[in-house]
Amino acid sequence: MQEPRRDKRSQARQDGERSEFVDALKNGALVGAALLLFLVPAVRMHKSQQAPQVATAPQVPAQPRSPAPPAARAPVVRLADFRGDEPSAEARLVANWVLTTGNAGRHAFVLVDKRDARVYVFGPEGRLKDSAPALMGAARGDDSFPGIGDKPLAAVRPEEKTTPAGRFVAEPGRNANNEDIVWVSYDLAVSMHRVRPLVARERRLERLASQTTDDNRISFGCINLPVTFYEDVLSPTVQKYGAIVYVLPEVKTAQEVFGAYDVTDPQQAAAAAQVRAQKAAVAPSALRQVALTANR
Repeated sequence: MQEPRRDKRSQARQDGERSEFVDALKNGALVGAALLLFLVPAVRMHKSQQAPQVATAPQVPAQPRSPAPPAARAPVVRLADFRGDEPSAEARLVANWVLTTGNAGRHAFVLVDKRDARVYVFGPEGRLKDSAPALMGAARGDDSFPGIGDKPLAAVRPEEKTTPAGRFVAEPGRNANNEDIVWVSYDLAVSMHRVRPLVARERRLERLASQTTDDNRISFGCINLPVTFYEDVLSPTVQKYGAIVYVLPEVKTAQEVFGAYDVTDPQQAAAAAQVRAQKAAVAPSALRQVALTANR
C-alpha cells in the first residue's frame, strides 16, 4: 500500500525539477532580451561613427520632357465637286486644297476667280451650290493700297481699284444705303453685293451677261454679282454656315497667297507634309525656350 505514495512523491519531485528548469529558461530569456536591447543600439551607433562620409550632389529637379512632335501624315485627299462646271486649273487646285486640308473648317467656302471673273459657292462638304460671273476691281493687282478703306470713292485713284487676293472671313452686313451685303473685308471696304446699274455708261448688266472676261473689270474693288445668285445662293449660304472667301490671285500664285498645293500630286503632298513636320518640331522648341527664359 506504500508504493503508490512513493510514486506520488517521485512525481512531485520531477515536477518541481521541471518547474525550476522552466523558470531558469525564462529568466535566461529575459536577461538575453535585455542584453540585446542594450547592445544593438550601441553596435549601430559604432558602425555609423565608423562609416565614411560620402558627398552627394544636390538633387536637381528634372526638366519635363517636351512631347515628341507627332509624325506628319498626309491628309486624306478630298476633291471638290464642281458638279459639271469647268473651273480654271487654279480654282480647282485651291478648292481641292481647302477641302483636303480642312482650311475652311466646318464653314462653307467661296472662290473668287479674278482671272475668270467667276464666283463659286460651296457647301461645307465641298459640293458646289452654284457659280456665276462677277464684276471685279478695274485695276489688276493682288494687294490693297494703304488706307483705301477710309477713302471716299471720289478720292480713289484708278490704280487703287483692286480686288485684293487672300483668305477672308465673310461677314453679313449693310452698306451706307442700308442694303444687305456680304463683307469680304470691312477694313478694306471690299464686299460682295448685287450688281447696281446706277451709272448707265458703265453697262454693268451687259458686262455680266457677255461671254468674255475682259470687260468684267469695272468696280472700285467690290465683287458685283447677279441679283438672283446673290439672293438665292451666296447670302443664304453665308447666313446658314458662315463662309471663308478665297480671292484667287492674278499676279502672285496660290502657293504664295494661301500656301496651297496640288493635293493629287504625291510629290507636292510629301513636301507639304515635311513642312508641317518642321513646323510641329519648331513649335515645342520655341515654347520650351520661352519657359526657360521665364524661369531665369
